[in-house]
Amino acid sequence: MESSALEAALRRDRLLVLGGLGVVIALAWSYLLLEAASMARMGAMLMPMEPEVRTPAETALLLVMWMVMMAAMMLPGAAPMLLLHATLSRRRRGQGQGAAATGIFALGYLTTWALFSVLAVALQSMLERAALLSPAMAMSSLVAAATVLIAAGLYQWTPLKEACLHHCRSPLEFVLTHWREGASGAFLMGLRHGLYCVGCCWVLMLLLFVGGVMNLVWVAGLALWVLIEKLAPAGRWLSRGLGFVLMAWGAATLWLAFT
Repeated sequence: MESSALEAALRRDRLLVLGGLGVVIALAWSYLLLEAASMARMGAMLMPMEPEVRTPAETALLLVMWMVMMAAMMLPGAAPMLLLHATLSRRRRGQGQGAAATGIFALGYLTTWALFSVLAVALQSMLERAALLSPAMAMSSLVAAATVLIAAGLYQWTPLKEACLHHCRSPLEFVLTHWREGASGAFLMGLRHGLYCVGCCWVLMLLLFVGGVMNLVWVAGLALWVLIEKLAPAGRWLSRGLGFVLMAWGAATLWLAFT
């Protein structure tokens, strides 16, 4: 009977985690679609180009946009980790609410991407101040775009990228080596996993400034690539292959800039 009750609880936890993820991801993408449609109707940027005329409220809205976009892009790839955390939380003594603990884990995970979003907003303001962004929030300088592409390609080959990607691709190893009990432990685990995820993907997120921050086709493509890197059997080698593609793309862009 106890085994049957446990299995029923595990199934319920998995459904709750998947359902919650589905709702959050759907809401996040719906928000982005509405913002993109609003920008298309107005024929203008979501935020003013001149940083000196941006109000605190406008800056807050820009930050919200980045935070929602990071959730939309990164949560699908975190699904295996969240499901595993829910299972182990339910099985371990003293962790009676597997899905609830996983919700706290997800909150910690999203907190790291919220902090990244703060840095992204600061970087966007710097690019605007330097007149390097177009109204579509894409780099207007070929040299700047080439620099980001080459840097992103090189990063795909660094030991830091490989180490962070390994943690993202090995949920079981992560939870076994970083497990913490209680609600605060779940939050700290989420923070730590989020830091590995940021370490893995932060340069890829900078590519948003190449294709356009609110170019949803570009956003979806990057989100799909992050998912492939984390879940595909040959994700490590695909990651390095992308590095070659980005470096070649950057070199070609640089050549165009000087011809």
